[in-house]
Amino acid sequence: MAEFRETNDPFEPANRAMFEVHEVADRFVLQPVAEAYRDVLPQPVRNGIRNALGNLRAPVILANDLLQGNISRARITLGRFMVNSTLGIGGILDVARDWGVPGHSEDFGQTLAVWGAGEGFYMFVPLFGPSSPRDLVGQGVDIALHPLTWLGQGAAVDAAGWVRLGLVVVDTREALLEPIDQVRATSLDPYSTLRSAYRQRRAFEIENREVYGTTVAPSGVIGYGQGVTQPAGPNPEPTPPPPR
Repeated sequence: MAEFRETNDPFEPANRAMFEVHEVADRFVLQPVAEAYRDVLPQPVRNGIRNALGNLRAPVILANDLLQGNISRARITLGRFMVNSTLGIGGILDVARDWGVPGHSEDFGQTLAVWGAGEGFYMFVPLFGPSSPRDLVGQGVDIALHPLTWLGQGAAVDAAGWVRLGLVVVDTREALLEPIDQVRATSLDPYSTLRSAYRQRRAFEIENREVYGTTVAPSGVIGYGQGVTQPAGPNPEPTPPPPR
């Protein structure tokens, strides 16, 4: 019973079936596309795309900073957005990080957790990955908060939205090539390994215990351009987050 409560996975058989569906799609579609993306585009170009995706997501992060009552992090997010949008050429360059102001990620799933909402049961969604009811609701709110959602309708807006979504999926999967390969090669049960990693990382994110300056591997669903893209040094050390 203690193990059952710890894993928080009451629908494990169904989740494992969804995981197998996801593995087929990943091995034959997502992973080859991500590998081709890495092979075709050099690292500086990929970094620029990741930076731009993170900058586009800054208003969502800012809104969640404010909803959580975290003014110090909100100031950081707003300052980074203004600097990177101008001096960083629309966010392609992370000038703020180079000036010693690394980014952080917030989403409405984290906001719900700060407000006291429970995680709910663990679930695995094909093509999206590990999640929970709380995080799926948060994802929907974050989509509504995203700047591209505010632009209305039209062919150009729709195209921009699909291009951004495609880049986010490919960029996220490219960042996870080595970690997922390692899980597949070394874990006797990749499903349980990914479940544990997701839940631990999600707890860290909710408590704002990120390792600032490092690449952010998304904890669940789609990464949506976290904006923290490169190591601060060979072995970056965890930095305490600003106080709430």
